[in-house]
Amino acid sequence: MGGAYRRHVQPGRPLGSALLELAAVFLRLGATAFGGPAAHIAVMEDELVRRRRWLTQERFLDILGATNLIPGPNSTEVAIHVGYLRGGLAGLVVAGTAFILPAMFLAILLARAYVAYGTLPQASAFLSGAKPAIVVVIAQALWRLGLTAIRSRQLAIVGLIALLAAALGTNELVLLFTAGAMTASLAMLGAARGPARFGVAIVPIAVAAATTPAVPFTQSALFLFFLKVGSVLFGSGYVLIAFLRADLVERWHWLTNAQLLDAIAVGQLTPGPVSTAATFIGYVLGRETGALLATVGIFLPAFVFVALSAPFLSRLRRSWAAAAFLDGLNVAALALLAVVTWQLTRAAIVDWRAALIAALGAVALLRFGVNSAWLVIGGGLAGLALG
Repeated sequence: MGGAYRRHVQPGRPLGSALLELAAVFLRLGATAFGGPAAHIAVMEDELVRRRRWLTQERFLDILGATNLIPGPNSTEVAIHVGYLRGGLAGLVVAGTAFILPAMFLAILLARAYVAYGTLPQASAFLSGAKPAIVVVIAQALWRLGLTAIRSRQLAIVGLIALLAAALGTNELVLLFTAGAMTASLAMLGAARGPARFGVAIVPIAVAAATTPAVPFTQSALFLFFLKVGSVLFGSGYVLIAFLRADLVERWHWLTNAQLLDAIAVGQLTPGPVSTAATFIGYVLGRETGALLATVGIFLPAFVFVALSAPFLSRLRRSWAAAAFLDGLNVAALALLAVVTWQLTRAAIVDWRAALIAALGAVALLRFGVNSAWLVIGGGLAGLALG
């Protein structure tokens, strides 16, 4: 471990000093980085590349590319990678933890208020206005991610097959990895053309119906669920919604659609990673212990995957097989998100007030580029006014 520190810590600088600096920088970033993963990454690029010159633009892009090849929340993994480069394994833990902590504590505070006052008319009115706004944010993220992910006719066809399979209730893990295997196989063959070649792949996807039985709530089951999600969550943090709804709402009935939307709203209202919605859910289900277990469960795999992959960053970045697998996995993740977005829209827009808030939110987001956190707050205030 000491050798790793000597490789990554700036020569002649004590490790303790580097770790304190990492903690200070990423605590501040975690407390002020609103707007979702793309906004977090933009803020990190400005702070770490332009202002502090900790790494070059090229190295930053390499790190960003590598985070797309492993599961977990991308912006948090960028922080973890930078921590590894500055302070080895200790820096990896310090930077990632510092980036997560502010949002985790804020999510717990909001969850306490939610549990205590969520049934009051004022809170209900605020949340009823926030939900249509959050649906607009998710829909815009889906559109932007789709423009980036669907870069070819083959990927579009894989995405359509995955969309059909998701609508039919296919198990999300089977769907994701089948789509990834499809695109990796096609890249290897190199000669596949037209829908006929894709038709074979719908068979293993479509027959893989969700069979997870109902699970009674326990703290250990909560931890294992979020550990599983953190281990397989590719793409944007918004894709987390598909995993949460599949098990917690549809199969196990631990949450309602309304509670899931409230958790997503909290993920938008707090700075730092959107995945701290898990903290909110953990508190609602299991109070402080549940919040801690859910947070550790969903973020622990990111630390492990970065620690394992960082030494091989350049090789991962050049791997055509990994890139092709990721292409298919990403379009399948977007298909899951599209189905969930439709389901959440039906749950959120239940009257003319919600429809009006959603329409105004869409204008504010698309025409004026309003930050998503402000959009959610504005939707909640509109819900209070109209309610």
